Amino acid sequence: MEYQFNIEKNKIDSNQVLEIIKDYKNSSNQDLQLAMDYIQKDFEFTKQNILKFSKHLDELEYTYNTILKEYQNRNAK
Repeated sequence: MEYQFNIEKNKIDSNQVLEIIKDYKNSSNQDLQLAMDYIQKDFEFTKQNILKFSKHLDELEYTYNTILKEYQNRNAK
């Protein structure tokens, strides 16, 4: 999957970043800065999604347990 972020008006995609990472020893400081900015934005994006999904999972678990309890109470009779 390819991601894109707008970094300081420059559009850079994950393939460009991968090329910089593969040859970081020979990459310019500007390229290294672009890669670091991209990685930082990707990290924040991923972290936010994990937090959202964790909250969603918690809510699903709570809802499921509530319904399960009601179902079990009805069938216990």
